[in-house]
Amino acid sequence: MESIKSLEDIKDIKVSELEKKLVSANHEDILRGLTTDVYFVRTLDILKHMELDETEVTAEIFARKEGIFVGIEEVKEILKDKDIELWALDEGERFKPKDTLVRIKGKYNEFAIYESVILGCLASPSGWATAADEVKKACDGSDFVVFGTRHLHPSVSTVMERAAYIGGASSVSNVLAAKRLGIEPTGTLPHASFIIAGDTVKVAKAYNEISPENHKRIILVDTFKDEVEESLRVAEALGENLYAIRLDTPSERGGVSPELVKEVRHHLDMKGYEWVKIFVSGGLTPERIRELKAAGADSFGVGSYISGARAIDMTMDIKEVNGEPIAKRGRLPGIVENDNIKKIK
Repeated sequence: MESIKSLEDIKDIKVSELEKKLVSANHEDILRGLTTDVYFVRTLDILKHMELDETEVTAEIFARKEGIFVGIEEVKEILKDKDIELWALDEGERFKPKDTLVRIKGKYNEFAIYESVILGCLASPSGWATAADEVKKACDGSDFVVFGTRHLHPSVSTVMERAAYIGGASSVSNVLAAKRLGIEPTGTLPHASFIIAGDTVKVAKAYNEISPENHKRIILVDTFKDEVEESLRVAEALGENLYAIRLDTPSERGGVSPELVKEVRHHLDMKGYEWVKIFVSGGLTPERIRELKAAGADSFGVGSYISGARAIDMTMDIKEVNGEPIAKRGRLPGIVENDNIKKIK
């Protein structure tokens, strides 16, 4: 599989009718450099004309804000066949603004077309991981599951949930993301199951019957009835097999409030169901998680706060040319040392 090397290569690219059905890039597209910005290809044409495309350079990547570093595993895969040296921070490590996160040393034409690709592989995942870290801090020891797949294009949803897990999520709901992480996906049941069956308890009983003994049964209780009433009905039906009830009250009814959590907890305890935990989801932010945890919520499902997190702006600068320090105006010439980065290639 040859990567693009010049503007002439771009002219030869044809998109078949089958490929047009899905707009997203596949692995081969990315590795060939088809998702790059065209000006890097044009730069190679110009430098090749000047006989400078094989110039030895050292490039460094830094971020403009602090965060949790994720994405280098994909970068390693993209550059694995390139004749370069590579240093980077470990995934999951915290970084500060302007820290050197990645250093690449080699001939410029070995990695030039991948600059946009590499930055993208780091920027969004680091943003998602950083948001997950914020959620983890708010949970203060409680578990939370990533429920963000529905908010993203499926071609990147696995990347997001993997990043969130590295950032601190207890588990993920996306099947492929979980398998790539070597864990099992975690989830409850959607409202659709209850609406189709017409009764929460009927679904809860069927769920209980078909599930393995060690499976944690978590039942939604806001589909048809008052959350307190439904929680007690489900607890009575499943008994000690019920691990938790899930509150996902929609915004049209005011969402899940601390008062609702307290009310459900009180009635469960009063009826002797002290072991039943309360799982909360629905538009959660770190601030809301702290309030709901204080009210008695035990665990959380978090989606849009993580999936909608802003990418952390990453920049790649050439810091040496043929071993000589250099930089554009406003930046310091020469490499910026960071004792936390390690040579990985």
